[in-house]
Amino acid sequence: MRNNRWLAAAALAACVWLAGCADDASPAPPPPEVEVVTVRPQPIANVIELPGRVQAIRTAEVRARVDGIIERRLFDEGTDVKAGQALFAIDPREMTAALNAAQAALARAQATSANAAQDLQRYDGLIADQAISKQEYDAAVARLGTAQADVDQARAQVESARLSLGYATVRAPIAGRAGRAQVTEGALVSASQGTLLTTIEQIDSIYVNFSQSSSDLLAIRRDIAGGKLHIPELGRWDVKLILEDGTTYDQIGHIDFLDLSIDEATGTAALRAEFPNPRQLLLPGQFVRAQIGAGTRANGILVPQRAVTVTEAGGSVFVIGAKDVAEARIVKLGGIQGGSWVIEDGLRAGDRVVVSGLQGVRPGQPVRIASAPPKEAARKAAGSQ
Repeated sequence: MRNNRWLAAAALAACVWLAGCADDASPAPPPPEVEVVTVRPQPIANVIELPGRVQAIRTAEVRARVDGIIERRLFDEGTDVKAGQALFAIDPREMTAALNAAQAALARAQATSANAAQDLQRYDGLIADQAISKQEYDAAVARLGTAQADVDQARAQVESARLSLGYATVRAPIAGRAGRAQVTEGALVSASQGTLLTTIEQIDSIYVNFSQSSSDLLAIRRDIAGGKLHIPELGRWDVKLILEDGTTYDQIGHIDFLDLSIDEATGTAALRAEFPNPRQLLLPGQFVRAQIGAGTRANGILVPQRAVTVTEAGGSVFVIGAKDVAEARIVKLGGIQGGSWVIEDGLRAGDRVVVSGLQGVRPGQPVRIASAPPKEAARKAAGSQ
């Protein structure tokens, strides 16, 4: 009898313990709540970003055109100079002596020519009276022709000597910013070696040189041929510049040159854009990044930046598939436009991309899509475009 009561008490305790265990079991966590945008292809600007270097629109190397000794520097280094402004003075004494000698030779040749002309004038009357032979007359005509040729030669030598004397004053061939002087007073300069004196650069407008890989150019040409990309005329390609400090240059440039050949050493094609530079903010040799507006993509895809995870391997997003199950998707990223990534590959129309609540999302696990008021949903959709 006592044993039966003990067994009943043990059974009751076991039931109570099992019930307690059942109460302690926690329920499964609910699916994480996320917000999504639906991919809708639309026309978007095709922006290509490339590194580039700034180049002066015109550069003139000022070199010696005569031999001599530099007497004076006539400009301030690093200042603006005008076309024709005197920059250097070369000792002119040797060129002056050469000019005087050439002028003396010209005077002698002119005197000889005048004498030959008088002889021929006298011979004109004598040959009519047959007082001289035809041979003597022909010789007089030849002497006059030779004397006149000597005059022309001497006159050319005078002009050459005068030019050399003018080159003793070295003048600026163009207007612009003069660089550092490469010679000092007392330096011997040579015309045959083309001694560099200084450099002048025009930077009121500026060139930016950059290059595009042949594979990217091939992809662009294929997109154009396939109708995916609409390209304007070459002179209408707008270009923006991102400066070294990350700011955007406030002037818009345009592509003015595209090389039709590929550099064998680098596998790239050269491009060049021209920019106004009224405040001379851009300087030759400066590093910039160019954003080229290369047409419009008819069916482009934009995804908010917060939806994209970027790693060294590339970009990825979470896409909600059938039965609201999350799927990790690798995407090919283009540039950034208005706070959104341009997706070049990996997404298609109708895909639902997670833009909020990414922390709790796991591949292959279901999620719960948050419902947004109609106006809010419209705003989010507009923000993704």
